[in-house]
Amino acid sequence: MSFRAALRKHRSLRWGFILVILVVVFSVVGPWLTPHDAFMSNPERAMTREFLPVGPSREYPLGADRLFRDMLARLALGGRLSLLIGVVASAIAATLGGLVGVVSGYFAGKKWTGLVDSGLMRLVDVGLSFPFLLLVMAIGAMLERTTVTSLLVTLGFTGWLGTARVVRAKTLTVRDLDYIVAARALGQRRILILWKHILPNVAGPLLVSATLSIGQMILTESVLSYLGVGISPPAPTWGAMLYEGQDSYTLAPWLLACPAMAIVSTVLGFNLVGEGLRDVLDPRG
Repeated sequence: MSFRAALRKHRSLRWGFILVILVVVFSVVGPWLTPHDAFMSNPERAMTREFLPVGPSREYPLGADRLFRDMLARLALGGRLSLLIGVVASAIAATLGGLVGVVSGYFAGKKWTGLVDSGLMRLVDVGLSFPFLLLVMAIGAMLERTTVTSLLVTLGFTGWLGTARVVRAKTLTVRDLDYIVAARALGQRRILILWKHILPNVAGPLLVSATLSIGQMILTESVLSYLGVGISPPAPTWGAMLYEGQDSYTLAPWLLACPAMAIVSTVLGFNLVGEGLRDVLDPRG
């Protein structure tokens, strides 16, 4: 089935794809829609007579924040950061989880090489015993200053545990297929079997897990920024904007509504795409 046919057939995939495209386009072209700089405070034009930030208008389409900066430009830059963190951290987690899951599943149940599976799965069990958000917060708290790179490494190297279990379960069902047994009988090297035969068969579940992980990574980054342990200022993040707007939601509701809608739309879009891909790639469908 082609991707266009899948979009026509699966409603969740279609709507999720539309949401993701809208968020990406907004994050890319958003700063160009306004002449104001995202970091420049302009109280002369962005402050009302009551000393409050102006609401949505022609000059400020999404209003201004508490420091009289353009919300549209800051929300778009926050979207760029969130998408970068979500995609790259999920790619790191999918790569690590895929490698660990394939190796663990292929060697599971064998006399000596089964020790590899036991060791890797016990490592996964220990990692899963800690709540993911608390684990990320603990690692982030040890860093003097949280940067985009440090957050990518932290999220990527702590988010692969669930992916490893999913890939291992798929590998256990794939490794005993006839053509893989034949490849082993013909003396093919293990690395070639894993690369040429096992990995393509687990690519579907791995892709679904990575897509769903993007929404989780974006949500985790927003929670960390909301709690004050995310990316350090002055970089605009949706979680930090949400925290800044919570005290002014009665006087300036756009300060809370704009980042909240951005987070919900982005996470929902990637979750719908992941659910749709799972239906499309399911051989039973």
